[in-house]
Amino acid sequence: MTDSTLPDNNIHNQFDNKAKAWSARFNEPVSDLVKRYTASVNFDKRLAKFDIQGSLAHAEMLTHVGVISQEDLQQIQTGMATIIQEIEASTFEWSLDLEDVHLNIEKRLVELIGDAGKRLHTGRSRNDQVATDMRLWLREEIDTAIKLVKELRRALAKVALENHDVILPGFTHLQVAQPVTFGHHLLAYAEMFGRDAERLEDCRRRVNRSPLGAAALAGTSYPIDRERTANSLDFEAVCHNSLDAVSDRDFAIEFCAVSSMIMMHISRLSEELIIWMSPRFGFIQLADRFCTGSSIMPQKKNPDVPELARGKTGRVYGHLTALLTLMKAQPLAYNKDNQEDKEGLFDTADTLRDTLTIFVDMVGGITVKADNMRAAALQGFSTATDLADYLVKKGLPFRDAHEVVALAVRQCEDLGCDLADLDLAQLKDFDPRIEEDVFDVLTLEGSVNARSHIGGTAPARVKAEAERILSE
Repeated sequence: MTDSTLPDNNIHNQFDNKAKAWSARFNEPVSDLVKRYTASVNFDKRLAKFDIQGSLAHAEMLTHVGVISQEDLQQIQTGMATIIQEIEASTFEWSLDLEDVHLNIEKRLVELIGDAGKRLHTGRSRNDQVATDMRLWLREEIDTAIKLVKELRRALAKVALENHDVILPGFTHLQVAQPVTFGHHLLAYAEMFGRDAERLEDCRRRVNRSPLGAAALAGTSYPIDRERTANSLDFEAVCHNSLDAVSDRDFAIEFCAVSSMIMMHISRLSEELIIWMSPRFGFIQLADRFCTGSSIMPQKKNPDVPELARGKTGRVYGHLTALLTLMKAQPLAYNKDNQEDKEGLFDTADTLRDTLTIFVDMVGGITVKADNMRAAALQGFSTATDLADYLVKKGLPFRDAHEVVALAVRQCEDLGCDLADLDLAQLKDFDPRIEEDVFDVLTLEGSVNARSHIGGTAPARVKAEAERILSE
C-alpha cells in the first residue's frame, strides 16, 4: 500500500475544528453555499431548551440501564446547566457550520466535559432527537394556545353578559333577518372557540407521544428503556413503530389544521368587527390602541388589528398547505425534506399566540353603541317571522301565514313604514284573526323574549349562558 492509499489516522481533524459529526465519510468539505442552504440552526435554535430536556432524560436512562456511568451523567448534567446559562445570557455561540441546534449543543458539551459529552449520543439519532424536541416544544405551545382560546371565550362571554339585552339585527345573506341580542351574537363566537379548545386538547394527546429511542429508523441494539424516558418527559405514551416515529409529522400538520380553524373563526369575528365599526353601521368602537389613522385623511380610524388578523389567517392556511405538500411524497423513513417542517410550524404557533393575545385584550375593550344597533333592528322588517308565527298560533297554516306577511311587508314598503307602525285595522285587512295582542310580538323586545329555549336569543337565556361560560 502506497503512502497515497494509506488511511489518514487524523481524518476526523481534516476539516479542522469545525468538522461535521459525519465528516469521516467524505473526502471534501461541504461548500459554503450548501452549508447555508442546508443549515437550520438559525431557526431551530428555539428548540434548545427542549433539546437539552430530552438529552438529560436520555442520559439518565442510559445510566439507569448501565450504558454510561453515573460519573458521565453527573458531568452531562453539569455541562448542560452551563449551556442553559449561556443560552439564557445570550453568550452561547451558535455556528452555521454545525448545521442545527443539536450539533451546536453537543459540540459545546464536549468542549465543557470531554468524552462524557460524546457518549451522550449513544442509542439515539438526530432523527428521533429532533422529533422529540418538536413534540416537547409543540406541547408547550398547545398549552399556551388552549389557555388563550379559553381566555378569549371568557372575554366574549363577559361582553355578552354586559350586553345580554342589547338588540341588533341578525343577518342572513347580510340582509336583515330577525332581531337578536348582541350578547347572543358574541356567544356564537364563544361556541366556536369552545370547540377550538377541545380540538387543541385532542391534538395535544397525539403530540404527547415519545419518539425517543427510535434512533435513525430501526431502533437501537442498546438495552434502552423507552418508557422511562417517556415518563421522565411527561409523555403519555411512546410511538410504537420506529419508522413512523422518526418520519411522522402528522402532529405538526394537525396543529396547523387546528390553528387554521381558530384563525378562520378569528377572521370571521374580524370581518364583523370591521363592518360594525364602519360609520354605515356604527355598532361598536374599538379602543384606539388597536387602530391607526391615515397619512392623508385626518378623520380616519382604521381597524388595523382585525384587518391584519384576517390577512394572517391566509398565512396560517399557507403553512398548513405547505406541510401537507411537504409530506405527500415522502417514502419511509426520515428525509431531509422534513427540515422544512419547522419554519412554517413555528410561524403558525407565533401567529396564533400573538393573535389570540391581542384579541383577548381587544374584545374586552369593545364599546357598544346600543342605540345604533336598535335603530338598525327597526329597519328591514325584522319581526316579520314573528307575525307569521303569530298567525300560525291563531290557526293559519305556516305557508299561508308566510304569504300573508309577505303582502303586509310589500304594503309597508309602499307606505315607507314598519309592520309595527300599521294600526290594528290595517293589519286585520290582511287576516281577520289578528287582534290587539299582535303588537306584543311585533316589538323587538317581544321577538327576542319569545325565543327563550336552549340556544335562543332571549336576554334571560343569554345571561344564563354567559354566566355558565364565565364559571367554567
